[in-house]
Amino acid sequence: MSKTSSRRILALAALIVAFAAVNASAKHNEASRTAVLPQLTPAPTFSNSTVPANGDVNPYGIAFVPNGFPRGGPLRPGDIIVSNFNAASNLQGTGTTIVRVNNDASPTLFFQGESGIGLTTALGVLKGGFVLVGNLPSTDGSGTCTAESGPGQNVGQGGVLVIDQHGHMVEQLTSASLLNGPWDMTVKSDGQRSLVFVANALSGTVTRLNLRVAGGQGKGHRLVVESETQIASGYVHRCDPAAFVVGPTGLALDDRTDTLYVSSTGDNAIFAIANASTRKSDAGMGNAVVQDQTHLHGPLGLVLTGNGDFISTQGDAVNPDPNQPSEVVEFTRTGQFVAEFSVDSAPGSAFGIALKRFENGFVFATVDDTTAVLDVWVIK
Repeated sequence: MSKTSSRRILALAALIVAFAAVNASAKHNEASRTAVLPQLTPAPTFSNSTVPANGDVNPYGIAFVPNGFPRGGPLRPGDIIVSNFNAASNLQGTGTTIVRVNNDASPTLFFQGESGIGLTTALGVLKGGFVLVGNLPSTDGSGTCTAESGPGQNVGQGGVLVIDQHGHMVEQLTSASLLNGPWDMTVKSDGQRSLVFVANALSGTVTRLNLRVAGGQGKGHRLVVESETQIASGYVHRCDPAAFVVGPTGLALDDRTDTLYVSSTGDNAIFAIANASTRKSDAGMGNAVVQDQTHLHGPLGLVLTGNGDFISTQGDAVNPDPNQPSEVVEFTRTGQFVAEFSVDSAPGSAFGIALKRFENGFVFATVDDTTAVLDVWVIK
């Protein structure tokens, strides 16, 4: 055998060994992937009321206060805040408060806005020292959406409220075309600059806001909108007798692939928008990645887990199943069902959801709209 042939055989053998090692590693990684929902205990680590002194109910949005958030106000890194959609009357689109909800403490008021503004699930915290929250008001105070051809007749356009670290509203971001009924959001923030993705329930669209903190800390500290871009559209949006409105809701950004995932309640599916952070054009609805008529019942809140799964809350306004009320469901990235559990035996109880990972575990939080309670699991 020639030296050249020997070298080729040795190279081929090395390639086969390397391929086997990679394949074995991939199989090990797949076998060791740990889903989130199966780790949850039957009872949460703690549950606490989300009802502030003014009696607001129907908690919607949940957000963790990130590391690096400036001190000096009532919020601390690691705190959980919750926005309320209903006033004490329990009429939708009339709630005005954001509360800090932590273990072994009554809910503490962080922010209270004008009467009847209707704070939505669109709740996020920027490391630069601002809290953002969407609002979608019932303009006649009836708590219902009655437009014959779609939302808008007795439902206000709303906007995104900008609240400083002390709980004071400093401005409201509005746009007739780009912020039309902010219903949910997700935030990517490095401190000075942030990307904020907003799902609009009155237009069935998703908008990206490029924001910058200017002026440093203290006097003159402000949020600058550098650009606003519509990156997705075409999702079902309408009035709903039980849910007030139905439209695109939960958003989750995968940093590794720059893909934004969108829960569309009315379409009963989860979609993917490519190049979310940089695109300058509208991708339409994107690609459907989860379509499961057995386990999707009007998907609302959405988060991505460390292993790449989706976790989605189900609001029961679409494709309801009396045997599966108020479900929280986990899927793989390819849309395969993993696990589920029910927030409450009453339909329509699940909405906001949040997940915070740390080195040896995670904190998982979801609201129960029916009981006005925040349930939190701390898994280590």
